[in-house]
Amino acid sequence: MALIEFERVSKHYPGSAAPAVADLELQVEAGEFLTLLGPSGSGKTTTLMLLAGFEAPSAGTIRLDGRPIESLPPHRRNMGVVFQSYSLFPHMTVEQNVAFPLSVRKTSAAVARDRVAAALDKVRLREFARRKPQQLSGGQQQRVALARALVFEPRVVLMDEPLSALDKKLREEMQLEIRRLHRELGVTMVFVTHDQAEARTLSDRVALFNRGRIEQVATPKALYDTPCNPFVAGFIGDNNMLRGARDADGCLRTPRGALLRARSAAGAANGDAAILCVRPEALHVAADGAGLPTENRLAATLVDAIHQGDHWRLVMQLDDGEAAGRAPEWFAKIGPALPAGLDPGRRVSLGFRADDAWMY
Repeated sequence: MALIEFERVSKHYPGSAAPAVADLELQVEAGEFLTLLGPSGSGKTTTLMLLAGFEAPSAGTIRLDGRPIESLPPHRRNMGVVFQSYSLFPHMTVEQNVAFPLSVRKTSAAVARDRVAAALDKVRLREFARRKPQQLSGGQQQRVALARALVFEPRVVLMDEPLSALDKKLREEMQLEIRRLHRELGVTMVFVTHDQAEARTLSDRVALFNRGRIEQVATPKALYDTPCNPFVAGFIGDNNMLRGARDADGCLRTPRGALLRARSAAGAANGDAAILCVRPEALHVAADGAGLPTENRLAATLVDAIHQGDHWRLVMQLDDGEAAGRAPEWFAKIGPALPAGLDPGRRVSLGFRADDAWMY
């Protein structure tokens, strides 16, 4: 049995035509790190607030250990919450902030003192116990918020975009810190973010939201390697897309009549409008066409070559456009060295293997 279960959960806000969350079915295993990922307004934060008890579902059931919890107030759900804004009390010291959940629970002073010290040790802030939040950096404040969420030993820790206010370097450091804590403590964590790189770094599984519904739940690797539809393929990592129609042989026929082979998603029928997706790193590019895969080839004009440190990002405009005549731009990642002859404005050929592309 899953630790947390959402069963046909919906949330409608007054005055909104569309539900914030619609018919949600989701399970979270004990000890799992599950990330709720998606664009703004997709329903991920609403789902977290429903689980925390700060919002009530319009329909459906939320279970913890098999017991419905929709009617339980937040403080009786045994869940720690880390907010995007940290929500630390500015007039309290670090140790007083961390001790606050224990004081609400009427924990004895001796036990509270030991638990606060242990929580600050976990986040490596013991020496900052007497400081006020405004005397700490953003990353240190976030660690205090995390210690406060862990101090009463909750079954589940919920985090709502807790790293979004940090700069890139500090954000990456905190990602590793949260990953370390999850592995050491084994506590169940549910994490909200719109950053797909962050989700891939932290998660055991990712639930990708779109317009109040989950498009796919899978490991980060499975989301990247086997996306179930074009939305997932486009949201997780970079992707090149080309529209056409699926012919009788299972190929994509482009507007100019080229045939491209790819792995077909379930449910695709011959003659249907289709979209082909291929990752930039799966593309092979050459000025003379030499060494390209024989299965799929396209002609293009190289628009730009951008050095990205460990690879080059090539921007190309395909000759084969959409049905409306607009030639799409495709991207390739090659390198670390840039092959001779790949200069902006140059005519190039690109190719890819059928196994490296998907057709939807």
